[in-house]
Amino acid sequence: MLATLKVVGRHVDYVFSAEELATFNGQDGNPAYIAVDGTVYDVTNFAAWEGGEHQGKVTAGTDATDIFNDESPHDTAFLEALPVAGKFE
Repeated sequence: MLATLKVVGRHVDYVFSAEELATFNGQDGNPAYIAVDGTVYDVTNFAAWEGGEHQGKVTAGTDATDIFNDESPHDTAFLEALPVAGKFE
C-alpha cells in the first residue's frame, strides 16, 4: 500500500500512524514526508528538505504542525502546492 502512495499523488485517503510517518524521514533513500494539521505532505523533491531536515528546525517523518503554525514564514498556500501523501491521526 505505501509504495503506491508515491504514484497516486494528491487526495490519498491513507492514514499514517506516527510510526509509519517516522519511516519517511528523507534519509537513506527514503522519501521525506511531514504532517501538518492532519495532512501528510511529500517534501522529498524540495532542496530545502535535503537530508530530511529543513533549516535545522523541522525533521521529515514528524508532525510539524506546531512549528508550521508558530514559526514558519509560509502560509497555507505553500502547503496547497505540495503533493499530499495521506492523512495523519
